[in-house]
Amino acid sequence: MRRRPLLIAVDGPAASGKGTIARALAAHYGLPHLDTGLLYRAVGLGVAHAGGDVADPAAAARVAQALPDPLPDDPDLRSERASALASIASAHAQVRDLLLARQRAFAVRPEGAVIDGRDIGTVIAPDAVAKLFVTASAAERARRRWRELGGDYDAILAAIVERDERDSGRAAAPLRQAADAALLDTTDMAIDMAVRRALELVEARIAGA
Repeated sequence: MRRRPLLIAVDGPAASGKGTIARALAAHYGLPHLDTGLLYRAVGLGVAHAGGDVADPAAAARVAQALPDPLPDDPDLRSERASALASIASAHAQVRDLLLARQRAFAVRPEGAVIDGRDIGTVIAPDAVAKLFVTASAAERARRRWRELGGDYDAILAAIVERDERDSGRAAAPLRQAADAALLDTTDMAIDMAVRRALELVEARIAGA
């Protein structure tokens, strides 16, 4: 019997390492990768560039509806400002609805895929072969951002805690671990160790599929 395509869902909060792990998994298995957070960052930046308020659901929805596919290679999408705007944009149910089909279309590629975000295992790809929930303590995630970007550590920590609360408390597709997702806490792990552990967890799920 032909095995179904390998679809891997990687969820987790900001600076947990989920994006790095997802890219490593995609490279290891030769699969396309989608960072869904970039979609919401693009919405947030698009509203800001147009002079609008990202807290306005209608303004955010207009930008979401007009997003190009694929997204342009814009380094600003990786900025801390884009991250903060994305958290606000992603709380709008209409924005999530507009981006849902795009994400699910990526998830049903015949060759499989690796997708990371905050609602992949629960909403976008609930039937994924392997699901990981990647996390780390807020203090460690703040240290990672501080080492990467510099600035005021206390302000970075406060922003991470605020984003965690917003992402977990929103009504539309809140951040939470899927019941069948393997937990990977990277607090005390170097990235190579975290990737090795992620591969072990995925291989275990593949073997049991």
